[in-house]
Amino acid sequence: MKFEITDHSIAPSALREELLSLKSGGYCSYEGWVRNTNEGKLVKKLQYTAYPELAPAIGQKVLIEAKEKFNIIGASAVHRIGLLSVGELAVWVGVTAHHRGDTFLASRFIIDNIKYRLPVWKKEYYADGSSSWIDNSGCDCADPNNLVVDPAACSHH
Repeated sequence: MKFEITDHSIAPSALREELLSLKSGGYCSYEGWVRNTNEGKLVKKLQYTAYPELAPAIGQKVLIEAKEKFNIIGASAVHRIGLLSVGELAVWVGVTAHHRGDTFLASRFIIDNIKYRLPVWKKEYYADGSSSWIDNSGCDCADPNNLVVDPAACSHH
Protein backbone atom coordinates (compact mmCIF):
# COMPACT_ATOMS: atom_id res chain seq x y z
CA MET A 1 0.00 0.00 0.00
CA LYS A 2 1.58 3.23 -1.13
CA PHE A 3 0.17 6.74 -1.51
CA GLU A 4 2.21 9.61 -2.88
CA ILE A 5 1.89 13.32 -3.62
CA THR A 6 4.31 14.38 -6.35
CA ASP A 7 5.26 17.35 -8.48
CA HIS A 8 6.71 14.99 -11.13
CA SER A 9 4.93 13.28 -14.01
CA ILE A 10 3.15 10.06 -13.05
CA ALA A 11 4.49 6.90 -14.72
CA PRO A 12 1.59 4.38 -14.69
CA SER A 13 3.57 1.47 -16.15
CA ALA A 14 6.21 1.65 -13.40
CA LEU A 15 3.51 1.90 -10.72
CA ARG A 16 1.69 -1.07 -12.22
CA GLU A 17 4.88 -3.15 -12.18
CA GLU A 18 5.35 -2.41 -8.47
CA LEU A 19 1.84 -3.75 -7.73
CA LEU A 20 1.81 -6.94 -9.76
CA SER A 21 2.35 -10.26 -8.03
CA LEU A 22 1.83 -13.92 -8.85
CA LYS A 23 -0.98 -13.96 -6.27
CA SER A 24 -2.97 -11.42 -8.28
CA GLY A 25 -5.66 -12.61 -10.65
CA GLY A 26 -6.89 -9.12 -11.43
CA TYR A 27 -5.64 -5.57 -11.78
CA CYS A 28 -7.61 -2.37 -12.23
CA SER A 29 -6.39 1.19 -12.59
CA TYR A 30 -7.96 4.61 -12.80
CA GLU A 31 -6.31 7.60 -14.45
CA GLY A 32 -7.63 11.13 -14.08
CA TRP A 33 -6.40 13.62 -16.67
CA VAL A 34 -6.71 17.39 -17.01
CA ARG A 35 -9.60 17.90 -19.42
CA ASN A 36 -10.01 20.87 -21.76
CA THR A 37 -13.41 22.11 -20.55
CA ASN A 38 -15.25 22.55 -17.28
CA GLU A 39 -18.77 23.92 -16.92
CA GLY A 40 -18.67 25.38 -20.42
CA LYS A 41 -15.30 27.11 -20.07
CA LEU A 42 -12.21 26.24 -22.09
CA VAL A 43 -9.49 25.11 -19.65
CA LYS A 44 -5.84 25.81 -20.48
CA LYS A 45 -4.14 24.47 -17.34
CA LEU A 46 -4.66 23.55 -13.68
CA GLN A 47 -2.72 24.34 -10.54
CA TYR A 48 -2.93 21.68 -7.81
CA THR A 49 -1.77 22.50 -4.29
CA ALA A 50 -1.82 20.25 -1.24
CA TYR A 51 -1.34 20.37 2.49
CA PRO A 52 1.94 18.38 2.43
CA GLU A 53 2.01 17.41 6.10
CA LEU A 54 -1.50 15.93 5.97
CA ALA A 55 -2.33 14.78 2.44
CA PRO A 56 0.01 11.73 2.33
CA ALA A 57 -1.27 10.43 5.67
CA ILE A 58 -4.90 10.75 4.59
CA GLY A 59 -4.15 9.10 1.24
CA GLN A 60 -2.42 6.21 3.00
CA LYS A 61 -5.40 5.87 5.36
CA VAL A 62 -7.75 5.59 2.36
CA LEU A 63 -5.63 2.75 0.95
CA ILE A 64 -5.66 0.93 4.29
CA GLU A 65 -9.44 1.34 4.53
CA ALA A 66 -9.80 -0.11 1.02
CA LYS A 67 -7.76 -3.15 2.06
CA GLU A 68 -9.96 -3.60 5.14
CA LYS A 69 -13.20 -3.29 3.11
CA PHE A 70 -12.30 -5.36 0.06
CA ASN A 71 -10.40 -8.55 -0.59
CA ILE A 72 -7.46 -6.85 -2.33
CA ILE A 73 -3.80 -7.78 -2.42
CA GLY A 74 -2.31 -4.35 -3.09
CA ALA A 75 -3.18 -0.75 -3.84
CA SER A 76 -1.28 2.39 -4.77
CA ALA A 77 -2.29 5.94 -5.61
CA VAL A 78 -0.45 9.06 -6.73
CA HIS A 79 -1.77 12.63 -6.93
CA ARG A 80 0.07 15.40 -8.79
CA ILE A 81 0.62 18.89 -7.49
CA GLY A 82 1.90 21.88 -9.41
CA LEU A 83 0.96 23.31 -12.78
CA LEU A 84 -0.52 20.77 -15.23
CA SER A 85 -1.48 21.22 -18.87
CA VAL A 86 -4.56 19.79 -20.57
CA GLY A 87 -4.05 16.09 -21.18
CA GLU A 88 -1.60 15.54 -18.32
CA LEU A 89 -2.20 12.80 -15.79
CA ALA A 90 -3.30 14.30 -12.46
CA VAL A 91 -4.19 11.23 -10.39
CA TRP A 92 -3.56 7.49 -10.69
CA VAL A 93 -4.98 4.57 -8.70
CA GLY A 94 -4.02 0.91 -9.10
CA VAL A 95 -5.41 -2.14 -7.30
CA THR A 96 -4.62 -5.86 -7.42
CA ALA A 97 -6.75 -8.70 -6.07
CA HIS A 98 -7.45 -12.37 -6.55
CA HIS A 99 -10.57 -11.50 -8.58
CA ARG A 100 -11.62 -8.57 -10.78
CA GLY A 101 -14.71 -7.56 -8.79
CA ASP A 102 -12.68 -6.50 -5.79
CA THR A 103 -10.33 -4.46 -7.98
CA PHE A 104 -13.24 -2.51 -9.48
CA LEU A 105 -14.90 -1.81 -6.13
CA ALA A 106 -11.68 -0.87 -4.35
CA SER A 107 -10.53 1.41 -7.20
CA ARG A 108 -13.82 3.31 -7.07
CA PHE A 109 -13.67 3.53 -3.29
CA ILE A 110 -10.11 4.88 -3.39
CA ILE A 111 -10.60 7.55 -6.06
CA ASP A 112 -13.89 8.75 -4.59
CA ASN A 113 -12.41 9.02 -1.10
CA ILE A 114 -9.28 10.76 -2.39
CA LYS A 115 -11.49 13.34 -4.14
CA TYR A 116 -13.67 13.74 -1.05
CA ARG A 117 -11.12 13.70 1.77
CA LEU A 118 -7.67 14.69 0.53
CA PRO A 119 -6.52 18.26 1.31
CA VAL A 120 -5.73 19.05 -2.34
CA TRP A 121 -7.00 22.19 -4.06
CA LYS A 122 -7.41 22.89 -7.75
CA LYS A 123 -7.29 26.22 -9.55
CA GLU A 124 -8.36 26.30 -13.20
CA TYR A 125 -6.94 28.75 -15.73
CA TYR A 126 -9.18 29.47 -18.72
CA ALA A 127 -8.60 30.46 -22.34
CA ASP A 128 -10.31 33.82 -21.73
CA GLY A 129 -7.61 34.76 -19.20
CA SER A 130 -9.76 34.23 -16.11
CA SER A 131 -9.20 31.63 -13.39
CA SER A 132 -11.09 30.15 -10.46
CA TRP A 133 -10.63 27.81 -7.55
CA ILE A 134 -12.72 24.67 -7.86
CA ASP A 135 -14.70 23.81 -4.74
CA ASN A 136 -15.03 20.07 -4.10
CA SER A 137 -16.26 20.59 -0.54
CA GLY A 138 -19.84 19.95 -1.62
CA CYS A 139 -18.97 16.62 -3.23
CA ASP A 140 -21.23 13.91 -1.84
CA CYS A 141 -19.75 11.15 -3.96
CA ALA A 142 -17.96 9.27 -1.20
CA ASP A 143 -18.35 8.55 2.46
CA PRO A 144 -15.63 6.80 4.46
CA ASN A 145 -18.27 4.60 6.09
CA ASN A 146 -19.84 3.45 2.83
CA LEU A 147 -18.60 2.41 -0.60
CA VAL A 148 -20.19 5.23 -2.56
CA VAL A 149 -23.05 7.48 -1.54
CA ASP A 150 -24.03 8.55 -5.04
CA PRO A 151 -21.76 7.83 -8.02
CA ALA A 152 -23.62 10.40 -10.14
CA ALA A 153 -22.64 13.09 -7.64
CA CYS A 154 -19.00 12.70 -8.73
CA SER A 155 -19.59 13.12 -12.44
CA HIS A 156 -19.01 16.89 -12.35
CA HIS A 157 -15.51 16.76 -10.78
